[in-house]
Parts: sequence; structure tokens; C-alpha cells
Amino acid sequence: MTRFTRAAALALCFLPLLLTACQTNDPDAPVAEREVRVVATTSMLADLAREIGGDRVDVEGLMGPGVDPHLYRPKESDVTRLIGADVVLYNGFDLEGQLGSALEDVEGRGIPAEPVASSVRSSSLLSPPEFEGSFDPHVWMDVSLWRDVAEEVADVLASIDTTHAEVYYENLAAYDAQLQELDRFVRDRVEAVPEERRVLITAHDAFNYFGQAYGFEVRGLQGLSTATEAGTADVSDLARFVAERQIPALFVETSVSPRSIQAVQEAVRAQGFDVVIGGNLFSDALGDPGTPEGTYEGMIRHNVNTIVEALAPAPAAPTGPPA
Repeated sequence: MTRFTRAAALALCFLPLLLTACQTNDPDAPVAEREVRVVATTSMLADLAREIGGDRVDVEGLMGPGVDPHLYRPKESDVTRLIGADVVLYNGFDLEGQLGSALEDVEGRGIPAEPVASSVRSSSLLSPPEFEGSFDPHVWMDVSLWRDVAEEVADVLASIDTTHAEVYYENLAAYDAQLQELDRFVRDRVEAVPEERRVLITAHDAFNYFGQAYGFEVRGLQGLSTATEAGTADVSDLARFVAERQIPALFVETSVSPRSIQAVQEAVRAQGFDVVIGGNLFSDALGDPGTPEGTYEGMIRHNVNTIVEALAPAPAAPTGPPA
């Protein structure tokens, strides 16, 4: 290797460091010379922005673990963060209903606020009767639809930081490969549950896209939004359904009080059938940062493993003589 080629190779090794060093912390600098300030409403979107943005973005999430976006009201500090962003990413489809006026204020200041779930192809969107005129917002429960949202996030970041557009699309390609593998994992894993046992009972209807994609009948006690209280008749009707169908397990959610599902469990037992709580599912928020469930991929894997382990029949005991 000549002196020139050795020098060139060394320069290529240090190029990422040189580019990072060229970035500045000056908030008034052009966006190409500093990190893009991204504020994402939900933890799922914050995780996605970090995957697509990589080192080019500084992401803040408004809603942390266990936070219910249907009921979330912005604090004064949230408004400050929103108006200090280069771009705001929100789900849309009325998921963040209490943030409406804050998002309007952001857009009124000329800051892009993007409802990224609207990028999902309309033929795949669900519109239950109680949401007439709108769509079910929980698109992240179908990994193939989350790929559409990931592409939209890459487009948004590339439009704001055109100098580094190629970086975002390279990150998108790498993450899309991970999502495709995750989708295959879910489809393979649920095969352990016989079709007649593929009934998912949860606190609210956050899993309809999961059911549509992976072949589950889904029943939620509170409907699409947790802002709607479940009544005694709702509990009784769901309990009757569980007892008649002999559903082996119900599931609680990390962002919803377990009391409603526990009430269904007691009502089922009163009808002479013993149903168990199959585990805790992540629905409207990821887990704690630094845990596997603190990422979108980890959350999906946790949910699927929890569902399968609760609903799949127990392995048959060996019938042969002992070894």
C-alpha cells in the first residue's frame, strides 16, 4: 500500500468523526450543521425517529412509559418543547386528542407538525362504527403498516435536512430489513396458537390491526379510546362471551388500569368458568428505556410471546414409560 492510499484509507476511517465534529450546538445554526430537533408525541414514534434519524437527530418524546395518549394533556414544559422543535411527529387519527390546540399553535408558528400514521395505505385502515369519520389510530400493532410510517418519517426528515437525505434513507433501508424480519417472527410465532383459540381479550381495542394482520379475533372492553368508561352491561356481555367460548386468558395493558379486566375475570368466574390473566401487554406506550420492551421491536416481541404462551395449549405430558 502506498503512502497516498494509506493516508486515504485513514481519512475514510475518520470521516464520520470529522463530520460529527463539524456539527455545532448552536440552536440558530442551519439545520445541516447541527442535529435536527425532533419532538415525537408517543414513545413508539420517538423510537422510530431515533432509528431513522440516527446521529443526525435529537429526539424528545412527550409521553413516557405507561402513559395513555388518549387521555394525555400537555404540560407547560411540553408546549415549550413543541415550539422549540424543528419538526413535530404525531400519530394522528385522534390518538392525541388532547394535544389538538397545542399542535395547532405549533403549525401557526411555522413549525412542521406531521401526522405520520396518515401515510398508511387507506385500504389497510380500519374504521369501526364508533369512530365514524375517522380511523383506528393503533397502526403500530401491524408491523407491515409500521413500515409505511417508517418511510414517512424518513421522507419528513429528508425534507427538513436535505443535505443529509441519503443518511435517512440508508437508515430506513436498514431498519426496514429489521421490520420485515420482525413481521416474519410474529407470523411464525402465532402458528403455535390453534385458530379456534386465537381470541384476544384486552382492556381496550388497541389490537385490531394486530388481529387483522395475524389472524386473531379481538375484543376490547372499552372500545378504541380509553376515554370511554366500560359499564356493567359491557362487563357482563364480555364475561358471557368468554365463558361461552371458553377463552383461556384475558390480558391487561400497561397504560390502562387493570381493574376493568379484573372485573371481567370475576364475572366469568361467577358463571362457572375459570379464566386467568395471561399477562401484561404494551398497547399505547413502550416499556422503560433501557429494557427490551423500551423499543418498538422489543415491545412487539414481548406482546407476541405473552399472547402465545397464554393462549397456546400446554404440551401433552409424555405417555411412555420413564427412561
